Amino acid sequence: MHQAHHTVSNGAIDLAVFEGGNPHGPTVVMVHGWPDTHELWTGVSQHLDSAFRLISYDSRGAGASSVPASVEAYRLEALASDLGAVIDAVSPDAPVHVLAHDWGSVETWEAVCEPGAARRIASFTSVSGPNLDHLGSWMRRRFAERRIGAPLQQAAASAYTVAFQIPGLATLPLKLWFSKNWPRFLGFFDGLDPAAVRPAGTLADDMVNGLKRYRANIRPRLKAPRVRRTDVPVQLIVNKRDKAVRPVGYEDTEKWVSELRRSVLDAGHWSPISHPEDIARLTASFVTHLANRT
Repeated sequence: MHQAHHTVSNGAIDLAVFEGGNPHGPTVVMVHGWPDTHELWTGVSQHLDSAFRLISYDSRGAGASSVPASVEAYRLEALASDLGAVIDAVSPDAPVHVLAHDWGSVETWEAVCEPGAARRIASFTSVSGPNLDHLGSWMRRRFAERRIGAPLQQAAASAYTVAFQIPGLATLPLKLWFSKNWPRFLGFFDGLDPAAVRPAGTLADDMVNGLKRYRANIRPRLKAPRVRRTDVPVQLIVNKRDKAVRPVGYEDTEKWVSELRRSVLDAGHWSPISHPEDIARLTASFVTHLANRT
């Protein structure tokens, strides 16, 4: 798929933005997570490009976009601001549909829970990335009810993030082994075909730079979760075999979202790579459903 490349600036941050698909179709903005770049969406895009105008971008700290040095620069507010800047640049007169994965989904949750979000975002399809405030509130409720099995299950699944919180601890393993063996690791971790994984040339740096997302946001949000609601229609794609984000953590999502659709895939965490046709089908179905009722 041919993609036009341009840059969108958000203050001091330059974001590499890529555009393809049908220029006359509804606009879908795709947001990747850690440690990916916009290339995560290559397979999904092939199933959407005839009907939708497709926008993707490298998040700050990844790919061809700016790499701010401070941890504070990776707070959710800043990441959501980047998404807003991209939307304003590519679709200033109409809200867009957002498809996001992993940290891309986490930061999009931040955006859709802001006042007036519907002026920019018509729908949000979330894959394997929770709202951290919702997750923190759910864990507190479960502990208060002494039903701690599921929170402990999620904590065990997220144990790797403890190492990510400590500056320097994960840097050498990521650069020296994981970045060089990423397809093989995803084959082991997620059960997908390593041949389907095409790491970006910036992967080693992206892995390390992206750790600042974890340090800037996880502890503050889980320790003191905010009340975060949205009226933006949300489709939650739940991957049944996700080892990083356990499906039970979405138990309370209906409390925070006025219009929620749940779709379940028999997939692991990296479903945009292992199940691109399914991700595309569910996204297109949701967007079309919303368009047909207006």
